[in-house]
Amino acid sequence: MTAPADALVPICPLDALTPERGAAALLPDGTQIAVFLLDDGSVRAVQQHDPYSRSNILSRGLVGTHLLTVEGETEGRLVPTLSSPMYKQSWDLDTGAVLDSGGGEKLPIAVFDVEVRGGHVHVAAAPRPGTGGEA
Repeated sequence: MTAPADALVPICPLDALTPERGAAALLPDGTQIAVFLLDDGSVRAVQQHDPYSRSNILSRGLVGTHLLTVEGETEGRLVPTLSSPMYKQSWDLDTGAVLDSGGGEKLPIAVFDVEVRGGHVHVAAAPRPGTGGEA
């Protein structure tokens, strides 16, 4: 059974997630995602598939923050980030954009909308439009 692309599907209770650590989950269509509870209490979800190592391992990645810069000037905005546990490429958890490709091709990742309702995490059945990568 697949959910409509704009549907939010229940994933897990919020208290099943550990801050700053990832958890793998499966959407109804079989898509693997990585879900993260950040220190600020927000939840993010991205594709589980690491486009560089071609392994489903992003839930084991390291979360952190990155100060965005534009043409060498500090923009002054911290964004939540994910670094691959394999080759250490980094992505913006809000947009899926590559922040550090390790000198290689920039391979973005898909980002899924998340809502917490009644203490349960719900994730969109399809990635957010405009976010890159294969889900």
